[in-house]
Amino acid sequence: MLHWYRRSVVCATLVAGVILLFGTTPAAAQVSYTLSGRVLDASNGDPLPGANIRIAGTNFGTATSVDGRFSFTAQLQPGEYQVRVSFVGYESKARRIELGNQREVTLDPIRLGLSAARIDEVVVTGQAGPTQRKELGNAISTIEASELQETPKSSTLQSLQGKLAGVRIQQSSGSPSGGTDIRLRGTGTVLGAAGPLIVLDGVIISNDSPELIQVGGTTQNRLLDINPNDIARIEVVKGAAAAALYGSRANNGVIQIFTKTGKTGETQVTYSTRVKTQAIRNTLDVNMAKNDQGQFLDNSGDPLPEGQQRWDYQDFIFDRGYGTEQYLSVSGGVGDTRFFTSGGFFSTQGIVEGSGFRRYNGTARLEHTLNDWVNITAGARYAFSKSDDVPNGGLNTLYGAMTGFIFGPNTTDPRRNELGEFPDIGTFSNPLEVQNRFDFGQESSRFIGDLQVNMTPLDGLSIDYVIGLDTYEQTGTAFIPRGVGTNGFETGFSRRAELSNLQYNSDLNVRYETEITDGVSSTSLVGGTIQYASEETFNAQSQNLPPIAETVGGGTSLREFGEFRSPLTIYGVFGQQSFGVADRLFVTGALRLDASSSFGEDDRWQLYPKVSTSYVLSEYDFWEETFGSVVSNFKLRGSVGWSGGLTSIGAFDRFTVYNSQPFAGNPGLQPADQRGAENVVPERQREIEVGADISLLSERVSIEFTYYNQQTDDLLLTQSLAPTTGFNTRLGNVGSVENKGIEIRAQSIAIDWENFRWTTTATYSRNRNEVSGIPGETGRVVIPSSFGVSVAQNGEPIGSFFGGAFKRNENGQVVDTDGNVMEEDDDGFWRPVNCTAGENGCSGIPARAAEDQIIGNPQPDFTLAWVNQFQIGDNLRVRFQLDGEFGQDVFNFTRRIGAFPPFGTLEDYERELEGDLPGGYGFGVFNIFENWVEDGTYVKLREVAINYTLRPSGLPVESVELSATGRNLFSIDDYSGYDPEVNIGGQRTGVRGFDFVVPPVPRSFSLGATLTF
Repeated sequence: MLHWYRRSVVCATLVAGVILLFGTTPAAAQVSYTLSGRVLDASNGDPLPGANIRIAGTNFGTATSVDGRFSFTAQLQPGEYQVRVSFVGYESKARRIELGNQREVTLDPIRLGLSAARIDEVVVTGQAGPTQRKELGNAISTIEASELQETPKSSTLQSLQGKLAGVRIQQSSGSPSGGTDIRLRGTGTVLGAAGPLIVLDGVIISNDSPELIQVGGTTQNRLLDINPNDIARIEVVKGAAAAALYGSRANNGVIQIFTKTGKTGETQVTYSTRVKTQAIRNTLDVNMAKNDQGQFLDNSGDPLPEGQQRWDYQDFIFDRGYGTEQYLSVSGGVGDTRFFTSGGFFSTQGIVEGSGFRRYNGTARLEHTLNDWVNITAGARYAFSKSDDVPNGGLNTLYGAMTGFIFGPNTTDPRRNELGEFPDIGTFSNPLEVQNRFDFGQESSRFIGDLQVNMTPLDGLSIDYVIGLDTYEQTGTAFIPRGVGTNGFETGFSRRAELSNLQYNSDLNVRYETEITDGVSSTSLVGGTIQYASEETFNAQSQNLPPIAETVGGGTSLREFGEFRSPLTIYGVFGQQSFGVADRLFVTGALRLDASSSFGEDDRWQLYPKVSTSYVLSEYDFWEETFGSVVSNFKLRGSVGWSGGLTSIGAFDRFTVYNSQPFAGNPGLQPADQRGAENVVPERQREIEVGADISLLSERVSIEFTYYNQQTDDLLLTQSLAPTTGFNTRLGNVGSVENKGIEIRAQSIAIDWENFRWTTTATYSRNRNEVSGIPGETGRVVIPSSFGVSVAQNGEPIGSFFGGAFKRNENGQVVDTDGNVMEEDDDGFWRPVNCTAGENGCSGIPARAAEDQIIGNPQPDFTLAWVNQFQIGDNLRVRFQLDGEFGQDVFNFTRRIGAFPPFGTLEDYERELEGDLPGGYGFGVFNIFENWVEDGTYVKLREVAINYTLRPSGLPVESVELSATGRNLFSIDDYSGYDPEVNIGGQRTGVRGFDFVVPPVPRSFSLGATLTF
């Protein structure tokens, strides 16, 4: 590890030194020009803040301020150039300028008309420089700051939910610091991470969700460290198209986040404040069984003693949470220097009483034009966060607030008694005692920094170097006092875990653009990268604590002690060549060569090619003459590329690891159960993508269509070995998984009147996932952390549910244990069709099939989203979003436990106690897992936002924007649990649609104000 690390540092330092050395030498014949102007709405003359300004063929540009003005400096040779202007929802324009002796150039106002088309939009991700969308052979999705800030959110990923085709984002729990899972075009691995690579201002950052203190069902979401208010733009590249530039770590796609920068001109100050409240959207129906005399019944069906009753513990577990957010930014620029700095504070309470999250952010970004051809940018951001966590069965299902609710019989008042003590409720923990006496929490301190150098020594030649660092320390502590519960930790428990994460990337890209002949352009790109990532964890826990002790050292029984290190080094080089013909046909080819320290020396270097093409038919004269009045733009695109996956193998899996094992009183070593995998290769993905981009009716309507087919071979899976080998398992390349699907995005400016504008956007995504080639008699592997329910099996999607099924007759009808045909009622209970349950020969209890089988699929058939925005007058904007998933299954493990007679917390068992269901029904269906698989289809009113802008005159305030936002307001679904969207698996790859007492996603409201000076 040290050898790789030192080599990485030396190489990065040498590259940086060479670049800075060259940067001190001026380039001949280049002049510093200052360009300024204003961008306006063509229909009403309003300024367009956030519009992108770029000089074609260069990296020079900026974005407009709140009043639509822009000013920036560019080092260029005198001559003719093209200034391109683009803004979301508007047409793009290009204006030719002649640069000569005049150093300060003011452009006439640029007026943009409305447009739903995005063919001329400039993107960066995957291209190492600004590139028009029409030149790309693969789909790239974009979200601008104007869209992100309409509905403020605490998490960056929540900003993307439902807005992009082919992007599935799932908030796995309602915990304030809980993880958010994101998948681009399905899941292409079984053991590895399936999430995309996250790049922030050129820095590859971590989005791991470590569970340090075993809270249970909820893990930290590290993207919460990024303040959404700092974001200017997000670009998303799906699939192998991203791998040419970012390498094997981009096998699952790339999300690149660009943050705000300063602009030359007057200093701008922005202050925003927001308050929010959130509450549970619905609760579960609990067991309140009574007999005919109105007496409450215990779980045996006997009346409870006089004065006792059943309780709904949810009334005590859940509470309304409140939160606040404060944000201040200052930006501007003088001469050759631009700056942006911000600070923020965010705090919120969770809907589970006792849970909460706080975050403190600071950001500084400085850009300086060193000389006529060197531009330097440096950025630094710091985040400190702290979470108050309520355990949920992570250490032990006996201990948790919601596990105590679902496992514990609700026949005891859980509140403090007259002695001030929480009563025992049986074998499991009292939820209120967990919330009030347990102390679980985590802290994180994170720094992200970057240094970027851009050089343009020759016309058309740009050299970009970036070195980025992401490092954080996370600490988790857990304390359970003495005398709690009856099993496991009644003598007290303390745990402390620490995680150190360090990663950096050092990237050098050289880009050259030129006109080969009249109408034929060339863009050449070469580059290299060094990436290093290291994660170290340490944990210790103890029991048998004295009455006043809370730390690990205070315990007299050390129960666990562990340390883990995971270093990774990646080298990569690539070359990419693009040609453009007559500004209508574009062809790109690329080769990427990667090496990862996780693999053996013979298989370390892997080559990944890519080819793409784009053909803009609407650039022909005949198109304008024949179809132009209806079809404004028409582009065909296609690409094929290969990439490799690195996340399924650990840093030391290629070695046979030895564990300490004393022998005869002396220290010794014993080989681990898993044999080293020296000869495995990275999982290899091939993706084919074809599509079309169309705009209609003078660009009032735009349609983007994409079909893709991903094939991932050489899956890395754990294989069993014969005992004679001395090992139990090994990691091997076996099996494949295919993802294929369709993505459609349609946007329309439905109404554009003088004082009213309606813009509507709809997205549709469909993905089909299928596993093949898994060896063995069953062709099946069980996915970890799924209670044995989620599997990868040949012919089925990853994460399919496997287990006990209903017994059926030859006609496929469910039968009871006496063979009588049954039907399911509206509440999910099975009833005999031709007899009365409980009669002789009619048990009314479903029978279980002899063999377990596939019983459900957590992957949706398709997803839909519909976003509408209304501009009313100059100041009022209203926005709402509906989105839904259709056809997926959810395994309701919560209901399974709550309906089981020994626990009997939910209304299911009330039916049996009161005679609506036959005796023994709960025991009979407990292990028929198919009974607990439900339809997870839902449609949610995801968000509603109202924004009103005031522009007071005669005051130092330039604008005041007032906002009211609601999120997750209602859900249309038939799911019997809290929410079909939750998932105990969090960000785990294969565990989808598994509901086991996860805090549900809450309904939230917020009020805010933003002042710009």
